Amino acid sequence: MILTEWNTEDAIAVAREEGLEEGLEKGLEKGLEKGLEEGGTIAKIEIARNLLADGFTHELIQKNTGLTLEEIEKLSNQKQA
Repeated sequence: MILTEWNTEDAIAVAREEGLEEGLEKGLEKGLEKGLEEGGTIAKIEIARNLLADGFTHELIQKNTGLTLEEIEKLSNQKQA
């Protein structure tokens, strides 16, 4: 068995590298989750806008998109402005 001598600086460098890798991995995971959530919301808003343009009721849009009535009302007001 070959033993190598470690000094404090080497141990700190290895621990730092492992910490950075773990932090990057967690950050990427959170970023992907947030992107998917935001992308889903954007799609829901576009669908709601299309349904509003076609004359669907706010309640039906809410049921099919999961948006709140308040959010749909804001979209409806934006369309009229």
